[in-house]
Amino acid sequence: MILPRRSTTISRRAFLDFLKATCAAAALPSVLTSSASAQTLLAAAQRPPDSSEAIVNDIHSQLNATRVNRIIKPLSSNILRATLLTARSEGKPISIAAGRHSMGGQQFGTGTILVDMTGMNRVLSLDGERGIVELEAGIEWPELLDYLAKAQTGREKQWGIVQKQTGADRLSIGGALASNVHGRGLKFKPIIDQVDSFTLMDQTGAILRCSRDENPELFRLVIGGYGLFGIVTSVRLRLWERRKVQRIVEIRDTKDIIQSFEQRIADGYLYGDFQFATDSSRDSFLRRGVFSCYRPVDPATPLTVNPTRFHPEDWARLTYYSHKYKRRAFEVYTKRYLATSGQVYWSDSQLSAAYVDNYHEDLDRKLGAKVKATEMITEIYVPRNSLASFMEDARVALRNQNANVIYGTVRLIEKDEESFLRWARESFACVIFNLHVIHDPQGLENAAAAFRSLIDLGIKYGGSYYLTYHRFATREQVEACYPQFREFHALKLKHDAGEMFQSDWYRHYKKMFGLERV
Repeated sequence: MILPRRSTTISRRAFLDFLKATCAAAALPSVLTSSASAQTLLAAAQRPPDSSEAIVNDIHSQLNATRVNRIIKPLSSNILRATLLTARSEGKPISIAAGRHSMGGQQFGTGTILVDMTGMNRVLSLDGERGIVELEAGIEWPELLDYLAKAQTGREKQWGIVQKQTGADRLSIGGALASNVHGRGLKFKPIIDQVDSFTLMDQTGAILRCSRDENPELFRLVIGGYGLFGIVTSVRLRLWERRKVQRIVEIRDTKDIIQSFEQRIADGYLYGDFQFATDSSRDSFLRRGVFSCYRPVDPATPLTVNPTRFHPEDWARLTYYSHKYKRRAFEVYTKRYLATSGQVYWSDSQLSAAYVDNYHEDLDRKLGAKVKATEMITEIYVPRNSLASFMEDARVALRNQNANVIYGTVRLIEKDEESFLRWARESFACVIFNLHVIHDPQGLENAAAAFRSLIDLGIKYGGSYYLTYHRFATREQVEACYPQFREFHALKLKHDAGEMFQSDWYRHYKKMFGLERV
């Protein structure tokens, strides 16, 4: 069912709300009165902001500095629609951002009107019988977790989220759909499996309900479609019964880790990962690591009081060691994590992690870096029975490239049979490499070469890679891992013929595949 199309005529109230949001985002005068002429206000709203406010970047890699036309932070669907219709009248495309952690340029477009969705962050409803929460797409995970905890205080049966991205928390639900994310679940598919439905504002300003039964093609395209088919305004997310879990931590070898995962699954564990050693000068490099898994326990089991955790200051210290004293980093991390074995948590709270925005600025100062640096991630997928061989090959490749691995982990993913641009085309082992990248031409070329080498190894073993983190892959690599890419573009034009929704990520691949319009 398609919801009734809204009129493209903007009401005066919606127009004034839109202008308020525009003025706030662009640091323009915010005193708007009913006597002010629409022409005067629109002229003010369209005045480009200072260049410093029009430069945006991703938080982690900080390698996507992009000059946008202006930034609008809508607080409602009416303001969002007014923004879209104004963009159409100006002939300017729209890009969409929220948490700004994606590193491939998916959320920014040079010269676009950037829609910052973080103002649309309300929880709309909670179905306590079915375990479905409806929320605006700009909400970030901590806000949702806080709502669920407060809304269900004192209830015997409580609902919690199934999974989220790990490593950072301040990421939006809309962004999670755009990248079709996953976490550390041992038997989970990507997040599309937990999405009941969502609402999408298309290029005309109409709002469509998308689910497996309503607009199913858009449902498959939008989840994992990187914001190219419209703006997700709200999401109905499936929850599961909140439960208590106990963390069990051991040191294991990579060659045995798939068998170890399989045993944990057979024993009923729900979550887990394997964080491997990153000191390339040692024999343990990629061969040994910390194996942490979480098993459900009796609901009567008390939660651990004052559990051992990594606080921001611990995280900062460990990050410094990971750059300067890798052996010490692994020893400190191993000791601390082994000390947490046996602790009991709520299943959703253990998904959260400490992360300090712009942490590399302090790190660069401590390291005396002459050139700015950050980390960048790539994620490679390989058949599980090939993981040990892949990791041995990766040891050689990363050493040959003199790559500086700061962090790495192995997780599992179940096959995704729903999203169109799917990355989990089989039940894979997921290997995440977080590399130190120096921000000069040679540093970027070194990173590109290292990531391409890892992608080649993934392809060698019948695997793939995640499009979210960078644009270093060659055309041959993209075609090998995403043979449906051309069809994806054709469907983009079917649903957005005017290419209202764009990003530098989208433009990069159009150029790569020769899909530019003449």
